[in-house]
Amino acid sequence: MSDPRATARAIDALRRGWEISIAGRDGAVALLAIETADEPRLAAFGPADILLSASRAATLKLTNQKDASGGATRIERTAWLDLPTAVALADPALDLATPMKGPFRAIPVGAIEATSAALELARLAGLLPAFFIREIAATDDMLTPADVVAYEASDRLTIAARARLPVAASETAEIVAFRSPETSDEHVALLIGQPDGRPPLVRLHSECLTGDVLGSLKCDCGPQLHAALSEIATAGWGILLYLRQEGRGIGLINKLRAYSLQDQGFDTVDANVRLGFAIDARDFSVAARMLKLLGVDRVRLLTNNPAKVEGLSAAGIDVVERVAHKVPSNPHNEAYLATKRDRTGHQL
Repeated sequence: MSDPRATARAIDALRRGWEISIAGRDGAVALLAIETADEPRLAAFGPADILLSASRAATLKLTNQKDASGGATRIERTAWLDLPTAVALADPALDLATPMKGPFRAIPVGAIEATSAALELARLAGLLPAFFIREIAATDDMLTPADVVAYEASDRLTIAARARLPVAASETAEIVAFRSPETSDEHVALLIGQPDGRPPLVRLHSECLTGDVLGSLKCDCGPQLHAALSEIATAGWGILLYLRQEGRGIGLINKLRAYSLQDQGFDTVDANVRLGFAIDARDFSVAARMLKLLGVDRVRLLTNNPAKVEGLSAAGIDVVERVAHKVPSNPHNEAYLATKRDRTGHQL
């Protein structure tokens, strides 16, 4: 039986720089995250190859020797492929500092189920998808790919607390906090107005520390947040869901790495891909669960993003109307907004 708690423990171990093991139906591997490794841990781990995401390997002009690689590429480790070189392989933000890499030899990935799960674990942990890897014998107590799937699919989100919260948009607003026993994320809903028989105006807002708190001009998140609160208040009844999915689901540190790549000339889509992640790794089913816990199953959705409409609809929320959400651009985010329009289908 799958156990999401095993995934939570593995995520914690990766962040701490500890070795983990994953067993799939086609083999088992031991893994050490390159980002959190150090020389003593690598020495204790022993001789190992390098596991990278397929998109990162493509950037490095490396290819797999097996077509069905599960989105991973394995690099044969040689005596001279030390920790600093592995870090340079893993982090595309360092490419300008270390432009000369290789030659490297790509070898069959092996244990495809386990390596695919490892790359997903890296995203969940907010780490670069890059590992030292070696084969080991499987045991019954190892983490499995099914455990990772169960962790992501867990539907045990509950309301943890709620209170009145006067805000600038509405002095009678109520805040509701949600949490799940599997993850450390604590999502929040802000309820403005009272149910009046109409579907509420709902905004899904993914956490953006740089935009929401620091006033970043690189994105439109901060202005979108405040404009949404104002529109909901004007509508008389609505909900803002604040989702802890920073950086389109790749985490704050990886988002800042993406910013560094954007400074080198890559757009927001290419930056995520070069880091080895999906263009958008967010999970909007958690928003659907929050709405259902609030007793809401029909909404007017304030968004320009078709993926949000599709995500809620797939999770059982009836989106009766999509309401466009327009905020002014500035010289720093014009290219970012154009990328959202032209490459991710936003209807700006």
